Amino acid sequence: MPSRTKKMRGSRTHGRGKKAGRGAGLIGGHGQAGLSKTGKIHMLKYDRDHFGRHGFKRPQSVVRANSTINVSELEENMERYISMGFAAKDGDMYNINLTDAGIDKLLGNGSIGIPVKVTVSQVSAKAREKIEASGGSIAE
Repeated sequence: MPSRTKKMRGSRTHGRGKKAGRGAGLIGGHGQAGLSKTGKIHMLKYDRDHFGRHGFKRPQSVVRANSTINVSELEENMERYISMGFAAKDGDMYNINLTDAGIDKLLGNGSIGIPVKVTVSQVSAKAREKIEASGGSIAE
């Protein structure tokens, strides 16, 4: 215990007056305190949009994220798609319908070594290039 604390035992304010020793009383509060009173000029100058609501939030019924899959995942999950009925083997070519599987877009990450004919609503340029390089095709 510092000696000053010991010296001030019994004193109500410890030599600080009535308000200075209570929290952040002497400095006008912590953080954003007083923006509508003592800090109003600072708020109006540097943060005019501090109070109130701003912007527009789109309804969640309208906002929907695309469901995507990479080219490398096609080869990895081919057996699963066949068992679920979204894909079929036709000779050495695989026919896969990603639209029926609930996938909106095919992306081009990874590599594919089997020829596939893919039906999907959207496809990236890199994915199209890799599918065609492996001997497959894309139907949109």
